[in-house]
Amino acid sequence: MSALGLQRVLGFGSYETAWAWLQKLRRAMVRPDRDLLSGVVELDEVFVGNESRGAAGGMKDNTAVMVAVESLDDRRLGRVRLEVAEVARSSNLVGFAMRVIEEGSTVKTDGATNLKRLAGLGYEHQRFVGLDSKEPAHVNLPGVHMVGSLLKRWLTGTLHYAVSQEHLAYYLDEYTFRFNRRTSNSRGLLFYRLLQQAVNTDPHPLAELRNPLAPVDVPF
Repeated sequence: MSALGLQRVLGFGSYETAWAWLQKLRRAMVRPDRDLLSGVVELDEVFVGNESRGAAGGMKDNTAVMVAVESLDDRRLGRVRLEVAEVARSSNLVGFAMRVIEEGSTVKTDGATNLKRLAGLGYEHQRFVGLDSKEPAHVNLPGVHMVGSLLKRWLTGTLHYAVSQEHLAYYLDEYTFRFNRRTSNSRGLLFYRLLQQAVNTDPHPLAELRNPLAPVDVPF
């Protein structure tokens, strides 16, 4: 739901109030102690952009988003983790993997040389080299490409590219929260879990919400 839609549904007097609510809830959608991904995990990066609003301060056309997704039996997908990359480098994927994937897991990647390091970091590494592989990347890493495609569709279809660069990470948190609970049959329980996480999340003043990169003094 967009901030404008939330404003209409709940009857808020200002758009800013609805926007602040959504931003606060997005910051409650990721538990610091959440379990790491495990089993067979695909790892790669996708690029998202803002072709229509790039010049007006929206997302850059070449923003790299790192993706790790569990690959289950029968081509099913498990949980996902997403994170904005400062720059599009395969070396960033190694650090990302160490943060979100449990040691001992099997990690599938493309043939980037830097990713060979994963084999020495406690992972079973399956590497698909473009020149050696007879199949395209979307066949070897279907989960990553599916998640990337759905993410771009959500950003364009639901949010209409109205995501600024400095807030993109929090929208990825919302997408992760939704994706990892997509098969839940209890929508009320999801609402309860979000409220539960919200009351355990540190406060985020409006000034911080507007500019996440600037330091904000929080009174005790």
